[in-house]
Amino acid sequence: MADRKRKAAGGNAVSRRQLLRGAAAATALTIVPRHVLGGKGRKAPSDKLNVAGVGLGVMGCENLRNCGENVVAVCDVDWQIAAEGFRRFGKAAKYKDYRRMLDKQRNVDAVIVATPDHTHAVITAEAIRRGKHVYVQAPLTRDVWEARQLTKLAREARVITQMGNETHSGPDIRKACEYIWSGTLGAVREVHCWTNRPQWPQGIGRPKGAPAAPEKLDWDLWLGPAPRRPYHPAYHPCNWRGWVDFGTGAMGAMGCHILNGPFWALKLGQADTFTIEADSTGTTGETWPKASTIRYRFPARGDMAPVTVTWFDGGRRPPRPKELPDTREHVGSNGTFFIGEKCKMALGALISGTRPGQAGPRLMPESLMGSKGPPQTIPRVKFDRTMWVQRSRHELEWVAACKKGRQPCANFATSGPLTEMVLLGNVALLAGKPIKWDRKQMKIVNDSEANRYLRREYRSGWTL
Repeated sequence: MADRKRKAAGGNAVSRRQLLRGAAAATALTIVPRHVLGGKGRKAPSDKLNVAGVGLGVMGCENLRNCGENVVAVCDVDWQIAAEGFRRFGKAAKYKDYRRMLDKQRNVDAVIVATPDHTHAVITAEAIRRGKHVYVQAPLTRDVWEARQLTKLAREARVITQMGNETHSGPDIRKACEYIWSGTLGAVREVHCWTNRPQWPQGIGRPKGAPAAPEKLDWDLWLGPAPRRPYHPAYHPCNWRGWVDFGTGAMGAMGCHILNGPFWALKLGQADTFTIEADSTGTTGETWPKASTIRYRFPARGDMAPVTVTWFDGGRRPPRPKELPDTREHVGSNGTFFIGEKCKMALGALISGTRPGQAGPRLMPESLMGSKGPPQTIPRVKFDRTMWVQRSRHELEWVAACKKGRQPCANFATSGPLTEMVLLGNVALLAGKPIKWDRKQMKIVNDSEANRYLRREYRSGWTL
């Protein structure tokens, strides 16, 4: 955020917004029944959140729509890109600067952040400090330090948080955990994860020339805390993910979705130390590699065996298990193989590139699928099917959590450590050598030079 004084928010009266803001601090938030207000079919004030959206690309508009709440303000630095969002949410106030929006819109209960990775942290931190509940697209942040800071800020502010890794609220990842925790696979010592990303340019250098920025784009605001550079269409609107200053590459784009399965099922967050090594086509200093293989090695964690988790991107794939029939495809463009001592399991990812029916956990050999499944030990996220659309379960769970004063499934206490693990893969790519991570010290203990990749310097006028 730019360094400047903020106006004190609110007055002396206790408003609905203030009650919602403090929901997480209470053991429960009472929703006023409709009959108390009188009038059949009338909604209680607390039945609807006042939501603001920052970032009105495809994902931002989809997140806002899926919530089904009052969209009172929308914000984007590029009003040409945002035109469709402005039309869709025509009654909402329009802004270019999220700080001005938060200054003026005193009625906002919750904020959805769907901007490029490099601005996630500053926008989210500002919203949290103002007591707003937040939903942030994955990855949570651009670097490891930011993930740790947002996790801490959210815990202290006691706001309701959710990261947008939609698979976490679905039934498939929960069933995969239950298979592993029930002992069906036996000890899992090896996991292979892959993605068909990047689907944008990587492995290239900085473009030449400095064309004029589009008239409706505020380029300085788009850059935010990133180092200043001239506008170029190579960055915005489509291909920022591949640039080190703005995006987090294939690993950042997909890791919080695909590595989420092993992270949850194998309790990887319990490891205080682990090592990461990376092999790639090489970084240019400007963009992430065209293709990479990143290997995480975790020690035993409670009753979990030591495990090696290997990540493949850019067209690289793990070996095809011999138990996978030749008639079946490689479980889609994104997925995971868990290699257990008793059997193996495939888990896809419910994102673009994976066809329906491929996402659910499948045991290998497939003859085992005819047996009774594992006992259900993880609650399933419930939702109103009359308002459900593709991929909206995750947003609806966050909305319900905001109203009930409880944390949803992918809150920052869970998604913050997951993001740290994912982004440490990028640190290993930049370091060019194996690194050993100490979670409690929050440092790389075998290569002091590599610690510089944990946190970037913000340009003048910006801070977390």
